[in-house]
Amino acid sequence: MTRRGRPAGACARLLRELGGRYATALGIKLAGGRSPEVFKWFLAAILYGTRISQGIAAETYREFARAGVMSPRAILATGWDGLVRILDRGGYVRYDFKTATKLLRVCESLMKDYGGDLNALHAAARDARDLERRIGALGKGIGEVTTGIFLRELRGAWSKADPVASELALTGARDLGFVSRRLRDRSTAIPLLRNAWRSAAVRGYCFADFEAALVRHGTRLRHPRSPASR
Repeated sequence: MTRRGRPAGACARLLRELGGRYATALGIKLAGGRSPEVFKWFLAAILYGTRISQGIAAETYREFARAGVMSPRAILATGWDGLVRILDRGGYVRYDFKTATKLLRVCESLMKDYGGDLNALHAAARDARDLERRIGALGKGIGEVTTGIFLRELRGAWSKADPVASELALTGARDLGFVSRRLRDRSTAIPLLRNAWRSAAVRGYCFADFEAALVRHGTRLRHPRSPASR
């Protein structure tokens, strides 16, 4: 992939080589914004949001799917011990206790404040920043990284999903020439990347796929011997 400019086909090559949204790779369908699918991605985003490999996070999500633990009610019914067992089967051993506790607290808050529906949380938010605040307020451990992972793949599905670009996406975009190498302000990167996407959009993909591919490329640049993790 070229490091200069945005030649025709640059977006297509990026997506063909690295793939689009992480949610899609997990079989999660976000396009319609359906509540069960949104929660599945929220669960996956929590797993991806820890300093752990992409492979372990993805496999752990699949363990939750195999166990049928894919909703706030199911997580609460499974309990701490059951969650730890699922996490351990997926290889999430290093963070199993902490993550089980986090999932229970988050799901308790989600049930209490929004009836277990993340779409209700989105509807209650005044704007993009209030949306991010409400997600973070669900529980300890839902910080900027997890919130950003979750919301970036909901661009286009949720009208208020508009997080700033992650450091990894910006690293990938700079390397491939989609933004200036001098750009450091993540808050200004998304409009520039949207312009780049509009000029070279790929049929069958959306902007969220493009952003996810940039994250994958940025991760590969930082950790060349490891698969893109988030």
